[in-house]
Amino acid sequence: MKVTWETRKICGLPDDFPVSCTAVRIPTYRAHSETIIVETEKPIDIEAAKKAVAEAPGVKLVDNTAADPPTYPMPLTATGQEDVECGRIRRSEVFGDYGLEFFVSGDQLLRGAALNAVIVAETMALNGSLSKVPV
Repeated sequence: MKVTWETRKICGLPDDFPVSCTAVRIPTYRAHSETIIVETEKPIDIEAAKKAVAEAPGVKLVDNTAADPPTYPMPLTATGQEDVECGRIRRSEVFGDYGLEFFVSGDQLLRGAALNAVIVAETMALNGSLSKVPV
């Protein structure tokens, strides 16, 4: 939020002017990171979103900015693990109650396209989707 507040101040914008951003610390070794902003049709419950992330397979909730030191997804901490770190979960400043913003970081060597393809294939085998594919 600091960057948002500073941007408004430097640009002389009112406090209610919608600015959305996330600061990223670098350098990275072998992880990719991105900010994801979602606009929704219904109002978002931030705690419910955090619970959904915490329960999602292949995702690790890392979201405690009040801790000392604070914890949030970073390429350095995502490196070496298969799960993708997700955190900085918050209400969107642009979409208000109808938006969600979060930051993810994942090891592109361990959780890249190949592992995801295997996971999708395993899921399809378990739910019978592969038997519906014409040969």
